[in-house]
Amino acid sequence: MSGRAWVFGDNVDTDALAPGHAIRLPIEELSRHCLESIDPDFAASVAAGDFVVAGANFGIGSSREQAAEALRHLGVAAVIARSFGGIFFRNAFNLGLPALVSADTGRIAVGDRLELDLDGGRIVDTDQDTTIDCAPVAPALRQLIADGGLVGHLEKRLAAATGETST
Repeated sequence: MSGRAWVFGDNVDTDALAPGHAIRLPIEELSRHCLESIDPDFAASVAAGDFVVAGANFGIGSSREQAAEALRHLGVAAVIARSFGGIFFRNAFNLGLPALVSADTGRIAVGDRLELDLDGGRIVDTDQDTTIDCAPVAPALRQLIADGGLVGHLEKRLAAATGETST
């Protein structure tokens, strides 16, 4: 995976990711409001394959599954943060969105080109010619990502168990 870095600070909560005023809208509309309270241009400017990089406590707050879903809908390849709100962290993987923990997110600048090696737990910042370590993603979670999230993973397992071909 490779893309551009969108850098945010600490304590980005689920209300910023999926604002209450838009929470009942379809994901196509809700995602247009993702992070608008912090960066009004984010949703319109983020490109498929880009990364969200943040400090501590990314995704804290209410248990809105739409917070991770909005990022995934916008094409964000992964979220890299010093730490995550627990429910957001699990929701991200359940939706097939990698959430990576790294103590060194402060070294990444806005707009840097990043390459992600999930298996090796490494982020390469090609603009700064540096490698940043992140906690490796457990094999079971990498499989969730590969299967497109929990629903895709369960469909694949069910198909294998019944001898059907998955769609």
